[in-house]
Amino acid sequence: MQPMSNAPLSRIDGMTGARRHFRYFDFVMVAFVVILLLSNLIGAAKQAQVDFPLVGSVTFGAGVLFFPVSYIIGDVLTEVYGYANARRCIWAGFFALLFMVLMSVVVVEIPANPEWALASATYVIDGKQVTAPNQAAYYSIFGQTPRIVFASVCAFWAGEFVNSFVLARMKVMTQGKHLWTRTIGSTIFGEGVDSALFYPLAFLGVAGFTPHSIALLALTQWVIKTGWEVLLTPVTYVVVGWLKRREGVDVFDNNVNFSPFAKARKAAALPD
Repeated sequence: MQPMSNAPLSRIDGMTGARRHFRYFDFVMVAFVVILLLSNLIGAAKQAQVDFPLVGSVTFGAGVLFFPVSYIIGDVLTEVYGYANARRCIWAGFFALLFMVLMSVVVVEIPANPEWALASATYVIDGKQVTAPNQAAYYSIFGQTPRIVFASVCAFWAGEFVNSFVLARMKVMTQGKHLWTRTIGSTIFGEGVDSALFYPLAFLGVAGFTPHSIALLALTQWVIKTGWEVLLTPVTYVVVGWLKRREGVDVFDNNVNFSPFAKARKAAALPD
């Protein structure tokens, strides 16, 4: 294993970073997409309840434990590799999320073998025996509600781009100093947009959800997700520092198109 270089980092602009090959970019992108998919597929299906001292019982979507990690990795992507490369990852995550939804719908709706569908197992939950047929259990975990899916995809897309944009602009403004201000600041805006879009789009007008309860739920999730960013700031520092030293550069987005559709527009302008 080669020793890590202590040489000063080379400062490059965003467009140069977009054209450069990085050693670890692909690994970070894979981590970003995997966490995004798993937090939506596994975490979103379970309502968790935990008892906290002085607070009491708190109910929350289990996905909130890991989904914020995608924003932390998004911060790492923008800080280390620049906005243009982060944009590629956001689009990769967006289309991966759409494909996951398509695959879930198709697999759930395919007619099941009757012997498998009716097979059941008996579980004990809160002291009561519960029988769960396979198909019903499968649908409850992997079934997709169109409105929830629409809200999730829109919130992710908008929130991640806001997060990346704010961090990139703050990095230029601070001249690369005070990393914690832009990782936390970008998450405040990104997660704020995410929560502000998701909960009204998913639950406004649904029985049992009032505008007040939706606003309170969005605010609570925003605080929890931002709190995760603050708590994991030391980890972000370690990962960002390690990657920058390995890559040997520091990307500043002085010369980059911040439109989410920049590359698509460029391609569309090319002659036949």
